[in-house]
Amino acid sequence: MQVPRRYVMAKCMRRFLLANLALCLSAFAADAGTLDTLTERGSLRIGYIADEAPFSSSKPGADPAGYAIDLCGKIADEIEHQLPQLKREYVEMTLANGFDAVKDEKVDLLCGAITVNLVRREIVDFSQPIFLTGASALLRKDSPNYLQTLFLDEPAIRPVSQRVTSTNVIGARASTTTAATLREALATQVSKTRIADFETHEDGLKALENHEIDAYIADQVLLFNLATRARDPSSLEVGDRLFTHEPYAIALRRDDADFRLLADRALTDFYLSDDFLPLLETYFGAEAPMLHTQIIMEHVP
Repeated sequence: MQVPRRYVMAKCMRRFLLANLALCLSAFAADAGTLDTLTERGSLRIGYIADEAPFSSSKPGADPAGYAIDLCGKIADEIEHQLPQLKREYVEMTLANGFDAVKDEKVDLLCGAITVNLVRREIVDFSQPIFLTGASALLRKDSPNYLQTLFLDEPAIRPVSQRVTSTNVIGARASTTTAATLREALATQVSKTRIADFETHEDGLKALENHEIDAYIADQVLLFNLATRARDPSSLEVGDRLFTHEPYAIALRRDDADFRLLADRALTDFYLSDDFLPLLETYFGAEAPMLHTQIIMEHVP
């Protein structure tokens, strides 16, 4: 029996409509933004790196604290204007797993001394910058002369009797852009110097104090804070010279322009408020006025 032509056409049209509906639903699901996820979940997950004072640090039984944590809080305040019942959850991360956690939507923001670079932007997006620094070195005052000359504008001149034997080891925190840059630089040279990786900045500080390494390399702003936690801060000095350009920002999910715009608006509004300079003074002391001018001039769109 021959099937009527109009029946065949109707069946084909139904398949076509169902296929289009499936595509539309798939596209809608793929385009569900961060705010949709927060609405469904009912909470904002703020990831943070615990060992990056004064940007992010934590103590047992307390929420994390620091400059970057406070700025993430300003973004959370802005989100709560749209989602008043939203809860905040803090999730401790590491530099090794934090970016994948943002990509996989395990956390919504990643806060700390987070450097923006192209490799990381393949995984996550970033807010507008929140700080600018560069890599230098934490040295003992008896660190080898070649390191003093390399990192200090006015290295101390010591008699031979006061010099110590070099270990030819420089420390850096694992998974940082600073450690990666240092390795690339040494790879192009014939050098006896090797790099020791440390899980935390505190571990690197202990190794420096115990003469297991000759210097500890990190971003200068972190080194100033780290030196204050030494057994004898007066025995250490932070390098004057910066060897890299390290813009910090808050990591966000990729491909969500609306959420990034919300974050940038929240940061810009806060930068231009009367509360921003006091916050800088809390974490950076006498450097605050200079930092305030720098951020306003360079990072406000």
